[in-house]
Amino acid sequence: MGLSVENSVTQSHTRTHKTFLITNYILLGAASACIFLILSLRLLPSLCGFFLILLHVVTIAAAVSGCSVVTSGSNKFYAAHMVVMVLTSIFQGSVSVLILTRTSDFLGYLKSYVREDDGAVILKLAGGLCVAVFCLEWMVLGLAFVLRYYAFVEGHGVGNGSQAAYQRNGKVQDEDLKKWPWPIQV
Repeated sequence: MGLSVENSVTQSHTRTHKTFLITNYILLGAASACIFLILSLRLLPSLCGFFLILLHVVTIAAAVSGCSVVTSGSNKFYAAHMVVMVLTSIFQGSVSVLILTRTSDFLGYLKSYVREDDGAVILKLAGGLCVAVFCLEWMVLGLAFVLRYYAFVEGHGVGNGSQAAYQRNGKVQDEDLKKWPWPIQV
């Protein structure tokens, strides 16, 4: 027989969703590894260290919530997820640039108790992971947009039933034209 269009579209959606989930899991692993590297610097007493750990905790929370929010029907939670992911990715990128370009100055602000040579190596490892987290977050954002677009086009969980008919074929039915006010009818 041949491949049907619906079967290939469903396979594409499934593949995109699996890629989204795998990317989210890798993002979770990279952010948690960053937290452990930062904790190994023993910098909890410093305010910069606390905010750096908090950034990675927010990244983990956004990745966990993103696994369910993207395919659910709530537009508010999807919008909040996208905003949080964009903000954390911007902060991750700026922190990684700061770590990799000014390691000794950044280590001085963190007030770490580790030797400076060891702290610089650990901090550069964390900076490399921050770059990876930055790239992964933008991949997750792109895949989340694609999955939400698929859900919108198919009418799953987005809008009510009457809007779903317009989304599928893009045309307004003749019966709906009769309900419009007189000046608009052609």
